[in-house]
Amino acid sequence: MKSDAVIEPRDASAPPAATPADPALCGKVEAILLSTDRPLPPERLAAALKLIRLADDEGHEAEPGHKPSGRPSSPAAVQAACDQVATAVSWLNADYERSGRSFRIEQVAGGYRVMTLPAFAETIAEFHRSRLGAKLTRAAVETLAIIAYKQPITRAQLEAIRGVSCGEVIKSLMDRRIITIKGRAEELGRPMLYGTTRQFLDHFGLASIKDLPTVQELKPTP
Repeated sequence: MKSDAVIEPRDASAPPAATPADPALCGKVEAILLSTDRPLPPERLAAALKLIRLADDEGHEAEPGHKPSGRPSSPAAVQAACDQVATAVSWLNADYERSGRSFRIEQVAGGYRVMTLPAFAETIAEFHRSRLGAKLTRAAVETLAIIAYKQPITRAQLEAIRGVSCGEVIKSLMDRRIITIKGRAEELGRPMLYGTTRQFLDHFGLASIKDLPTVQELKPTP
């Protein structure tokens, strides 16, 4: 579980989800999600629960020369299994809310992940005080913000906006796997294009780039 990730609180008065057809499935979903520190796509979770068979057989990246031992499940079967997983997640979240737990399951970066509630952010930050030094620098945050909103973007375009060289900052963000090379621009020299990664979404608790604040939302309130 990622203990320093926080989410927005939900309405405690929301009715609990209906009891799932297979309560044992909820326990399995919970156990798998508690064992990973990365968002797990619903179809991968369903494959791990053996509800479906994916093209790569066990829900992992297929290796060269690997031959699946059975026929992959149909799209309809995959969707039905993902719906089962979603029902289990909904039931678990309702149970967490009723019992006043400090976490819930959220969809982040295209997958499910256990995340702590914002009410515990200060306590968690204090516990992990030693990690505060690993925060992004102001230059890194500025560079990352430009890349996030302008992607895909070349280094020259980025430096034209910031007005300073960004080579070292780009390298630092790539080392953290927050940004990556998305391809090459169709212009003289074919410069590399940079964009954000799934880890960026995960780090900032976003489901997709569309969830970034708009320009209007970022304007200071008068």
